[in-house]
Amino acid sequence: MSEQNNQKKPKSGIQPTREENYPTWYQEVIKAADLAESSPVRGCMVIKPWGMALWENIRDELDKRFKETGHVNAYFPLLIPVSYLEKEATHVDGFAKECAVITHHRLEDDGEGGLKPGGKLEEPLVIRPTSETIIGEMYSKWVQSYRDLPILINQWANVVRWEMRTRLFLRTTEFLWQEGHTVHATKEEAIEETEKMHQVYQDFAHDFMAIPVIGGEKTPDERFPGAVQTHTIEAMMQDRKALQAGTSHFLGQNFAKASNIEFTDEDGELKTAWTTSWGVSTRLIGGLIMTHSDDDGLVLPPKIAPQHVMICPMIKKNADSSELIDYCNKIKADLEKQSYNNVPVRVDVDTRAIKGGGKLWKYIKQGVPICIEIGNRDIKNDSVFVCYRDKGPGAKASLSRQEFIDSTVSELERIQTTLLSRATEHRDQHSKEISSLEEFQEYFKKDPKAGFAYCYFDIAHDIESLCKKLKVSARCIPESTKADRGPCIFGGKNPGHKVIFAKSY
Repeated sequence: MSEQNNQKKPKSGIQPTREENYPTWYQEVIKAADLAESSPVRGCMVIKPWGMALWENIRDELDKRFKETGHVNAYFPLLIPVSYLEKEATHVDGFAKECAVITHHRLEDDGEGGLKPGGKLEEPLVIRPTSETIIGEMYSKWVQSYRDLPILINQWANVVRWEMRTRLFLRTTEFLWQEGHTVHATKEEAIEETEKMHQVYQDFAHDFMAIPVIGGEKTPDERFPGAVQTHTIEAMMQDRKALQAGTSHFLGQNFAKASNIEFTDEDGELKTAWTTSWGVSTRLIGGLIMTHSDDDGLVLPPKIAPQHVMICPMIKKNADSSELIDYCNKIKADLEKQSYNNVPVRVDVDTRAIKGGGKLWKYIKQGVPICIEIGNRDIKNDSVFVCYRDKGPGAKASLSRQEFIDSTVSELERIQTTLLSRATEHRDQHSKEISSLEEFQEYFKKDPKAGFAYCYFDIAHDIESLCKKLKVSARCIPESTKADRGPCIFGGKNPGHKVIFAKSY
């Protein structure tokens, strides 16, 4: 046996590793970071405080960006009459199999010590899978004149979609999201709104979450049910699968006609309005995990991290730790005077008496960007022992207290930039231009972790059976190559758009 084979592989914080079993690794990262867990209700999840803090940071940042673009928040009912969904045939067909239906309005004694449904409803209610129909009903009442337009409303809510196979954050029966719904007087205004919110999502993913998404338009078969155009942001995960991270839909007049959203224009003529919808969900947290995390746990870009810095004093049980805690609190106070990404540096001190490196490992697994350990020797030397999460737990360094404080903000920005650069490099390394059907088939058959395939595709040509066989889908027509045309590699009659194909979540 060679010397190389005799060498023991360093043990990682997460078992199995990404290379050994990616799906299980993903679940173990969530568990180790204490983000969420499965609930007693099949397919649903309990989002724990650290996971909820991530969602709150996503929510707060996006909410700010929505309001900067002129939108306001409102709230619409969770329950939707079935007749509302029936008004838009294509829409209900797209969601029918995912709808949770309520048929009774109370529980009553079953005579055997249990409960049974009672009070059958005259009309069944659906727990919202999305809110176009119920919101359209309200908009039809609110819109009378061109003076009432545009309506620019967003809601933060939960939705329910029955899922056969669930996975925490990526696909659950109930999840949290935001859904914007707008109404406009003209087609041009509605298209402009759709593209504007699509760009908001792209900028947010790139700048805030350090996820290098590709923006583009969905092919007809992949559009949102009832939409005229669907714009998407697609990201590559570390296993090279694609994740749809957010969508923005130009709905044309389909939903407006179904809901009778009409207005009189400046000439007194009755017109049908134009509408849009757009949304992202807690799926973003799944994308965050699979874009940045490593075999030691969660890795967080500093802009989204609930804590920027965690201070871990090495406290011994039953020992006087007042001087040590005071030293840590002074560092905390100095850090909080500084600002990163327009907020004070978020820092905390863990004063629990925990032996060994258990305290530090908790925060490594939770992805805190910067952790420092401080013992009595550090007080004497006026120093800290620092671990930068992007460099791994083995790359610890001793710095003077002042040097650490002075460099913290620049180090946070370095980590943010590094994570974006790594993810971009990974995506680019695993993207390929495909020029023939044979090459396309070989690419996805030969490599179980094939990445993004760019090729010309006549979107009117049917390749459903081929995609199903290879377990791939058309992700989008990238904006960067929207005007590019070439011979369809699948035998379509028309010049093809350049389209990204990939296996996906």
